Amino acid sequence: MSYLIHPAAPGGLLHRRALLRSGIAAGAALLLGSERAAAQTSSSSFPQWVAGFKSRALARGISAETYDRVMNGVKPDTSVYALDKSQPEFSEETWQYLNRRVSDWRVQRGRERVPEHAALFDRLERDYGVDRYILIGLWGMESAFGDVIANPRLMRPVIPALAALAWGEPRRRTYWETELLNALTIIQRGWAEPEQMVGSWAGAMGHTQWMPEVWLRIGVDYDKDGRIFPFGPPDDALAGTARYLLERGKYRRGEHWGYEVKLPGGFNKGLADRTTNRTYAQWESLGIARADGKPFPRPSDQVKLWLPVAGGPAFLVGQNFFSVRSYNPSMNYALAITHLGDRIRGEGPFIQQFPGGERTPTLAELQELQQRLTAAGFNTGGTDGRVGNDTMTAVRAYQRKVGIEPADGYAGLKVLERLRRGI
Repeated sequence: MSYLIHPAAPGGLLHRRALLRSGIAAGAALLLGSERAAAQTSSSSFPQWVAGFKSRALARGISAETYDRVMNGVKPDTSVYALDKSQPEFSEETWQYLNRRVSDWRVQRGRERVPEHAALFDRLERDYGVDRYILIGLWGMESAFGDVIANPRLMRPVIPALAALAWGEPRRRTYWETELLNALTIIQRGWAEPEQMVGSWAGAMGHTQWMPEVWLRIGVDYDKDGRIFPFGPPDDALAGTARYLLERGKYRRGEHWGYEVKLPGGFNKGLADRTTNRTYAQWESLGIARADGKPFPRPSDQVKLWLPVAGGPAFLVGQNFFSVRSYNPSMNYALAITHLGDRIRGEGPFIQQFPGGERTPTLAELQELQQRLTAAGFNTGGTDGRVGNDTMTAVRAYQRKVGIEPADGYAGLKVLERLRRGI
């Protein structure tokens, strides 16, 4: 959720997956400590900071009436400091990352959403040229097709979060101040009321998890209702995201993102440097073929060779793969979105498995796993076949109890089989 969506990306850049980090213990003592720490890093108390920040807002074109209405009653959400500094609670192998995100639930739900919004996707493809299955994959990844955008367990009011970060987070204060000003500008324009602006701890909002800057600069009033709004019907959110991929990600109309490929025996894997562009035809002349045996439909398109994990599947990836990656600078993130889109399109799983991996559990298998864990006294937070932090925490607790190593919280087939054995 570019660094458009969340401000901290894997590898030290601004990263968008923080809305999933709900395992932080933040009791009253921690909150009080956060407020004291924020006051120590700021030259003023929060009310003093609000009063002083007003001149910045006025200079940006925000009216005094809007500023006072929004900011004078704000209590800073200081719980965001722990989230900003935390590391992910669970680590995942590449195959686990992909299995959990390209889940049976997401594939099934995406296949329902495509015909439901067929007219919208027709229009988006005509206006922006972005493949509907790239957009549906990104929508499914970012908000489970809109299911989580108002979930109070995952989302919070954005203005108190951004205000806290702008006031008391010294490492990226300029960034947070700018995003708070962007959010106030959105309110000034009448596009949203403060209470409607809910999102991640870092301020990412809506169907495709926009930061205020993207809402303000890239958003599109696609439903022609007089405002740009990434909540409610998905028209504005998907149009703004298509525009982002096109303008900032340099998406190319008509090109596929890439393909899983098969390497010939003895192939020089040093050529998989993720920097060297060759056409599909040139790669084919080196012995590389599509893993499914089909021809490359556009042999003159330029692509790079990528091997995510030694011994796992190989891919030729083109500009549209990197356009998706611009949304969050992670190769695995881009692969999950493009693969999810292909699965929703009707294509199958990867032909070459990742080493040590297992197939993706079906929806029914995940529901059974959750039901068995719940019956054994491990709270999964529901038995709908969707794996979130509660299910992962329950799996890890079960793994530790029965001695499964590593206790990684992965809700997979090995854990299900152990549960079935009643051990």
